[in-house]
Amino acid sequence: MQGKGVVKFFAILLAIVCLYQLSFTWVAHKVEDDARVYAKGDTAKVKVYLDSMATQPVYPVLKHDYQYVKQRELALGLDLEGGMSVTMQISLNELVRKLSNNNTDPIFNQALNAAQVDVNTSQTDYITLFVNEYEKLNPNGKLAAIFSTKDNQDHIKFNATNAEVETYLKDQAKAAVTQSYTILNTRVDQFGVANANIQLQPGTDRILIELPGVKEPDRVRKLLSGTAKLEFYQTYDNGQIYQLLDNVNKLIAAKIKATKKDTSKISAKTQLASSNKGATARDTSKGGALALLNKVQKNSKDTAALSNKSQFSDQYPLFSVLKPMMYQGPNGQPELGHGPIVGHADVKDTARVNQYLRSANVKTVIPQTMKFLWSVKPLDKTKTFELYAIKLVGAENAPVLAGDVINDAHNDVDQKGSPEVIMVMNTDGAQKWASVTAAASADPNNKQSVAIVLDDNVYSAPVVQNTISGGVSSISGNFTVEEAKDLANVLKAGRLPAPAHIVAEAVVGPSLGQQAIHDGLLSSLIGLLVVLVFMIAYYNRAGTVAVVAVIVNIFFLMGVLTSLGAVLTMPGVAGIVLILGISVDANVLIYERVREELALGKSLRISISDGFKHALSSILDSNISTFLTGLILFVFGTGPIQGFAITLMIGIVTSLFCALLISRLIFEFMLEKGWDIKFSNPWSSHTFKNANYAFVKNRFKFYIFSGIFILAGIISMATQGFNYGVDFVGGRTYVIRFDNKNVSTEDVRKIAERNLGQGNNEVKTFGNDISVTTKYLIDDTARNADAKVQGALIKALDGNPQTHITAKNIVISQKVAPTIAYGLKKSAALTVIFAIFIISAYILIRFRKWQFSLGAMVATAHDALMVLAFFSLFKDVLPFSLDIDQSFIAAILTVIGYSINDTVVVFDRIREFLSLHHAKTDDPKEVINNAINNTLSRTIITALTVLLILLVLFIFGGDVIRGFSFALLIGVCFGTYSSICVATPVIIDFGKKDLR
Repeated sequence: MQGKGVVKFFAILLAIVCLYQLSFTWVAHKVEDDARVYAKGDTAKVKVYLDSMATQPVYPVLKHDYQYVKQRELALGLDLEGGMSVTMQISLNELVRKLSNNNTDPIFNQALNAAQVDVNTSQTDYITLFVNEYEKLNPNGKLAAIFSTKDNQDHIKFNATNAEVETYLKDQAKAAVTQSYTILNTRVDQFGVANANIQLQPGTDRILIELPGVKEPDRVRKLLSGTAKLEFYQTYDNGQIYQLLDNVNKLIAAKIKATKKDTSKISAKTQLASSNKGATARDTSKGGALALLNKVQKNSKDTAALSNKSQFSDQYPLFSVLKPMMYQGPNGQPELGHGPIVGHADVKDTARVNQYLRSANVKTVIPQTMKFLWSVKPLDKTKTFELYAIKLVGAENAPVLAGDVINDAHNDVDQKGSPEVIMVMNTDGAQKWASVTAAASADPNNKQSVAIVLDDNVYSAPVVQNTISGGVSSISGNFTVEEAKDLANVLKAGRLPAPAHIVAEAVVGPSLGQQAIHDGLLSSLIGLLVVLVFMIAYYNRAGTVAVVAVIVNIFFLMGVLTSLGAVLTMPGVAGIVLILGISVDANVLIYERVREELALGKSLRISISDGFKHALSSILDSNISTFLTGLILFVFGTGPIQGFAITLMIGIVTSLFCALLISRLIFEFMLEKGWDIKFSNPWSSHTFKNANYAFVKNRFKFYIFSGIFILAGIISMATQGFNYGVDFVGGRTYVIRFDNKNVSTEDVRKIAERNLGQGNNEVKTFGNDISVTTKYLIDDTARNADAKVQGALIKALDGNPQTHITAKNIVISQKVAPTIAYGLKKSAALTVIFAIFIISAYILIRFRKWQFSLGAMVATAHDALMVLAFFSLFKDVLPFSLDIDQSFIAAILTVIGYSINDTVVVFDRIREFLSLHHAKTDDPKEVINNAINNTLSRTIITALTVLLILLVLFIFGGDVIRGFSFALLIGVCFGTYSSICVATPVIIDFGKKDLR
């Protein structure tokens, strides 16, 4: 074996890297186990413990803190950890209305409404649909007359063509989606979820948000659905606020002391009220402030000298969680920092600060013209947030300027090449802005800041250097390019208030997540055991090499998944189990080749070398075709399906490395040691050795069988259809775990029909639970619609003692709007067709004959149709659900990948045999039949191994992926059948004159 040293080096290096990456998961789990032991069942204490460990070193030797470790552990998806997934759609209808200044033109509004209807059943973007509808209703109409408003006149001239207006609207729609992404990203941060995922769905106006572990779905809905509110505020200076904060601290300390000792009320409040009369003026004496700062700083340093930490917290309750904004002066004394930032606190302490500042007795002493707001993001590489002192103005205590005055904002670079943000206001805004900036910059020695606030979070508070007239401002600071882009998007939120609505969501309860983890681990371990036993039983000592390679492959796969930050989902676990079969397939190809070489009388060493060499082409072709399937799944899939695709693709790469290189190293080691290596047991040595089945001769029987089955399936599809999942029909699905295990689907169906509308509901079993899908109020876009539907379902079921439930009995909830459902269904069909063509193109490139490509195309289409026919014919016959949903499409594509994997191996042997037997006396049909029989052992053994693994997955994998695993199970059966009985006959019947 050439390059043995290089292979060893990379194998050891990869093992070290994988071990290091996986170690983060082990360390994180150790800290979390310690937190649970400390908390003794109190979830609030668990959170406090973990927050306190965020910056503490927990990793041995390297001293990484818990926050660093947690960010690098193997992330679990919603179906394993529980949590919530939400798809937000930007309301472009409302955006277009806003850009027209709410124009009342009847044709314009009719076109908007028609486009809103069309978008539910079309893959065309909303702006294009709107323009088409408008031109249909008013062929000679000019959109410029509607959109060339005072605010838009710099972008749209009155004589602009409809095409130019359409381009402008699409640009604004794209900007609205981008700014919504920025805003939603910030809102997601407020949930404190460790592995939150938010991503734009390419080519759409939708944003996918995944929040593993979140337990407050109503809060999520409320926070994500709110319309963005951009405001500009004047600010107080830190020097004006410090004395107030010190007095607030005294007030809180007095209350704590009074509560603990139950003594008479002290007069601190009275003293505080009198001392605060001038708190908002900058009149704190330098000596007084210095004394206060020294006192706080000294006590902060002396905390360890006190009897315990709580003693310091009692004496300085506010300053123990909110560090005043100060710095070391030239004389070594602490001095107050300048600007609107009055303090900073760790994220774990922000709630306590809010509690103190919002308590009833403290609110009475904080002026009504003052409020405190946090920075939107923590300081770089920390979990520390800054607290700003905001000044309210006018009779209504409002911001100095609202965000709707913004006409445009974009990032740029200044004369020094540093990132900046250019902000352009409309005429009204420019006038007010000139007045505001004049007041803020009036004192050259004390220039004030103006805070830019979105959703009550401070994004920036630039110092105003001079009066800004004309409405064009430049905001500069220590921005990165990305931060400048984010701020520009935030500023445009005032100009383009395009609300985001929830069009799809899924909620998975934590108990179901734990069950999924248990099922996933169990199915993986049993699958591994099945592989181990079968390979050793069939291939003797050589089988142990395959087992070692498979175990190493799983280790490498998990390490690479962790290092890439991939999220492990239940379909991902299914992908791992499937990789066991793919790993075995490569070893089977090699071992069958080695057995052939041994049968020719070659030595063991040469047979092993030739076996690896001759199997390489088939292994690469089959795995590349499956990898292409995974790539298509990744590009077109979402959420868990992408998790499956990532696992599949990485697993294929690691299985190739292990089968071709790690296995070879082990064999080389065994040969050097002189070990006796056997590739079969007595009972398996002659299996399929002299097989001579008439596959080619009987091909028309296979055509008839497949044709009848597919025809029956098509008739069934046309008459009784499928059991579509909620993601293909739209609606809300609730999986309910009843306390009463005797509740039947018929009981639930009758109640649903009576209370949620006739014909709107589908009830079926989901393992030991019951699934209810309803279209009740599915078109209601009100913020409380989800709560209303769930409440109606609970109330209806709770009215019957037999079906009594509470919200806790709902372990999964899912919502998909009709718009999403139609898009998913169409996208799924196109994805399957695209996959078939891509794989057929690869076969054409590799085999250089169109007959092979056609055979592959027919075989893969055949497999897809056979599985679809089965799911339609038996949809109400089997005791478990046969749903057509996104997971099913993933299964279909995987089946296509497996089928082509199998087909390529057969094709490879046919090509080899045709090149060896191409004389005029050689009958191509007989040569091809011999080639099929020659690979029969590999085909059957691989199929049997994969089927055993999928059977384990089907039985032990849990309810969540039972339909998915069953589709794979029957798909592999059909794929094995088609590679022998469909793909090859097509080559013969279409290549009679062109095969020699």
